[in-house]
Amino acid sequence: MSKFKKLNIKKFGDIQLTKLSIIAFVLLVLNLWEDAMSWVGQVHWGWFLGAMILFALRPIKKLLRK
Repeated sequence: MSKFKKLNIKKFGDIQLTKLSIIAFVLLVLNLWEDAMSWVGQVHWGWFLGAMILFALRPIKKLLRK
């Protein structure tokens, strides 16, 4: 419980909290729906890496411009 007290939720912006809630939702779906979990296990890891890079390009470009 002490770790949660140290975490100041006001420091997080709405975008970060939205990201965390989406991650939690995806983990919930994977735990509750066996077909989704088996699909994730069957897909080659490179597809997920490619999607991560694709989705991260724009934010990284904005970060480097500043």
